[in-house]
Amino acid sequence: MLAVVKIAGQQFKVKAGDSLYVPHIEGKTGDAVEFADVLMTDSNGTVVAGTAVKAVVKAEIISDLVKGDKVIAFKMKRRKGFRKKHGHRTQYTHIKVTGIA
Repeated sequence: MLAVVKIAGQQFKVKAGDSLYVPHIEGKTGDAVEFADVLMTDSNGTVVAGTAVKAVVKAEIISDLVKGDKVIAFKMKRRKGFRKKHGHRTQYTHIKVTGIA
């Protein structure tokens, strides 16, 4: 069974047993989480989409805080001596999908 689920404003295509990194969600390592905002399901060629979807994606948190790659935003204006350097590392949560019900 395949599902498209919306997690923290982003869409992910998931199957049971998949492991993925999602934007940081609350919880500790080992906690079970459910995502009820399922946009589409596909079960043996039967596709259900829209408001008719009545599925819930269940997952387990593997690692509660994973930092992504460093992103640098550098601003400069030539001949003015203006230089500004900002950077950040996005925080993710590593989850494993246990099932789609």
